[in-house]
Amino acid sequence: MTSNLLRKLLVAGAAVAALSVAACNKPADKTDTAATAATNSANTAATAADTAQNAAATAADAAADANKAADATKPADASAAPAAAPAAATPPAKK
Repeated sequence: MTSNLLRKLLVAGAAVAALSVAACNKPADKTDTAATAATNSANTAATAADTAQNAAATAADAAADANKAADATKPADASAAPAAAPAAATPPAKK
């Protein structure tokens, strides 16, 4: 009983291995086509990344310009700033 079961498992395993090898062998022309498609996709992704990097640099420049403009509108001396409320000299008495 055991040897019969082992023989069937061995034959089934060999059949699965043969099917796997047959399924994994691809013709060369399909491989070349897939490589070309992958190269085109990589080039498209690189172009998109370059565009995103340029957009980020433009946004950083705009933010820097906005900060410069905000600094230019601030008062130059401290006397133009609003005065702080005077601090209480003594705390109120407790009852």
